[in-house]
Amino acid sequence: MIDVLGYGYEALGEELNRLSKIYPFLQIASIGQSVMGRSLHALRIGHGSKEIHFNAAMHANEWITAPLLMQFVEDLACSYARGTAWQGRNVRRILSEYSLWVVPMVNPDGVELVLSGLPPEEHPFREALVAWNQGSLSFLNWKANIRGVDLNDQFPAHWEEEKLRREHDGPGERDYGGEVPLSEPEAAALARFTEFHDFELVVALHTQGREIYWNYRDYEPEDAETFAHKLALASGYEAVKLTGSDAGYKDWFIQQYRKPGYTVEVGYGVNPLPVETFASLYEELVPILLTALEYERGNVS
Repeated sequence: MIDVLGYGYEALGEELNRLSKIYPFLQIASIGQSVMGRSLHALRIGHGSKEIHFNAAMHANEWITAPLLMQFVEDLACSYARGTAWQGRNVRRILSEYSLWVVPMVNPDGVELVLSGLPPEEHPFREALVAWNQGSLSFLNWKANIRGVDLNDQFPAHWEEEKLRREHDGPGERDYGGEVPLSEPEAAALARFTEFHDFELVVALHTQGREIYWNYRDYEPEDAETFAHKLALASGYEAVKLTGSDAGYKDWFIQQYRKPGYTVEVGYGVNPLPVETFASLYEELVPILLTALEYERGNVS
């Protein structure tokens, strides 16, 4: 199992390099760069015509979702290479019909801030970060990117209403959606990446609450709720109809494409969730992701 402790941007790069050598059928790409110039890695497994997308670590203090997603990719690749079933599923058949694209760390700068703390004196945002963090030198609660913008409040899905709803009107650890939608390179890159593909379904991994959000302002397709309950049944999570929230990635995806989009809140507790819970979190998450990977439009029961 992945060494989760301190799983930041460098660890992700090393993991991608290792997996690409073991499993040459994996396709690794970059969808853009963060504010600080870090590559936003993407990985494809499968060669089917139907495309699915999972992403993780959009919120900095929810960084544990990145190794969770990478562990899933590794186990999926291993099963594919060996030709073995995984939890009763024929992985080779699935990946002959589907292509899974993952973006495991949407917010690498924010993740590094949470894991490593206050950056060195030469860092261009050092002083601003302390001010935005109300003078605190602890960044364990930081959700935003390095410019204090919450990436999951950045998408053009009733963004203006979300901005009015939020108490935060300037950069900070959470809930500031920026001056305009997609002002941040990480959110803009994820939107461009999504527009370039024809995803059947997307899943955004967050923590915590053991809940699955499936709707958005009645833009979702008819089978979205039924499939959410199928995901919930597989995991023991609760399918939740969320209201009073806008400008998130899955909101935008549902509004833009009228296809199913899900936010999965992994685990229980206080963010960042302790690394000691990784194995149990992974056990909960695998059935959700395997079920999502087999989504077939118009054939949900």
